[in-house]
Amino acid sequence: MSAAPASIRTTCAYCGVGCGIAATVTGERSVTIKGDSSHPANFGKLCSKGTHLGETVALEGRLLHPMIGIERAGWSEALDLVAGKMRDCIETHGPDSVAFYVSGQLLTEDYYVANKLLKGFVGTSNIDTNSRLCMASAVAAHNRAFGEDVVPCTYDDLDEADLILLVGSNTAWCHPVIWQRIEAARRNRGTKIVVIDPRRTETAEQADLHVAVAPDGDVALFNALLCEMRTWGLVKSAPAPEGFWDSIACEHGIDPGTFAKLLDLVMTHDRMVTVFSMGANQSASGTDKGNAIANLHIATGRINLPGAGPFSMTGQPNAMGGREVGGLANMLACHLGFSVAERADVAEFWRTDRLSAGPGLKAVDLFRAVHDGRIKFLWVMATNPAVSMPDAGFVREALARCETLVVSEVIADTDTARFAHVRLPALGWGEKDGTVTNSERRISRQRALFAAPGEARADWAIIADVATRMGYDAAFAWKSVADVFREYAAMTALAVKHGKVLDLTALARIS
Repeated sequence: MSAAPASIRTTCAYCGVGCGIAATVTGERSVTIKGDSSHPANFGKLCSKGTHLGETVALEGRLLHPMIGIERAGWSEALDLVAGKMRDCIETHGPDSVAFYVSGQLLTEDYYVANKLLKGFVGTSNIDTNSRLCMASAVAAHNRAFGEDVVPCTYDDLDEADLILLVGSNTAWCHPVIWQRIEAARRNRGTKIVVIDPRRTETAEQADLHVAVAPDGDVALFNALLCEMRTWGLVKSAPAPEGFWDSIACEHGIDPGTFAKLLDLVMTHDRMVTVFSMGANQSASGTDKGNAIANLHIATGRINLPGAGPFSMTGQPNAMGGREVGGLANMLACHLGFSVAERADVAEFWRTDRLSAGPGLKAVDLFRAVHDGRIKFLWVMATNPAVSMPDAGFVREALARCETLVVSEVIADTDTARFAHVRLPALGWGEKDGTVTNSERRISRQRALFAAPGEARADWAIIADVATRMGYDAAFAWKSVADVFREYAAMTALAVKHGKVLDLTALARIS
């Protein structure tokens, strides 16, 4: 009698909850999926997407070999071409003519290597991510409120909260496992649930109170709450000006009776968590919304205690990991900026004299620069901007104009890949090995279940091979993905030195 196949602990690839999975390989490209009961993000629960993750491992439609134009190529030929084109572009037009557009689907190690190559050795900060479209406003709000992109809550705070505000978040649909946790808190401790959203969503239907604020009325609403709590002496500051609330209610379509109920709930529950997501972030005033939420918590002391704090919920599985390594155009690495002292420490750590001097182009501006010819070499990794970017028609025009477009992908025929001069086959879920960081900053492993199909390779290894061909081999000579993680963890010592709370140094020697 043969033994049952052992399950492999890994992490779901769908959203920022970061659910643990117990995967059991049952055939050549077949796997059964169960929730990992020991994982603290989900304790065995999975949503319908996670449950059906095994359906994504089939090879139909996969990019399995490097392609130059429409012709199959070997890895050496393809990587020589990519490195040569990038080097020629830098020599002719300068480092700012090169850009990477990356993704919250990458592993932390992939992000780290891409960021190190572009900022550390090419000498430009033109690396941005599709997470820009959903999380950058939360990053800016955290920096404004706390001086650093830190999330002051964990999922445990949802278990201990007496009041949970959900702002711009249809949690029941978009983060179902978190919604199950919130519902459990309501059953177990009577937690009140308030949804602040212009839409009557499924989450709003199940809430104790729905505050149907007008679009972009969130800042005024949270400032009004803060002013009213000042009036009641709950904040040591001047009272709200006379008539303030009436003007806010009139302008932003909030029913005064509903506001009174919300104010009463907020005033009478110190253990309050405010979860905010894409409905708040994806806005021209997204940073102000996140900041207003944080201000309410800070000013009223509803932070830094169990069951209290502002909680930004990420959308992609590794949006947080990308933020932490520095995979955004307006930061350097590991929560560090571009001050003289920070740049000096990063340059010394990476042993480079080519370090980028300042911020680069953010996503929208990056594609404008591709369109007008300032960026001549673009490498897109694990994302499809021809579909997902705002003004997608303009982005497609930009891609068509790009002198050299490289795409690292798992799918052979995406809207973006159709414009590519070089396509490089990357690993997908179930083949990758590395780490991801979820909404509560918990680091989890993604483990390989299957051997790499065809000639597909890990993103970090592809980038490192290009760096080697450009002459930077000493700085990119890792033997394994664990080596990359250990270097990144060690680098967070620089963040600590500069007063940041990001500190993974205890993991710098992990096996």
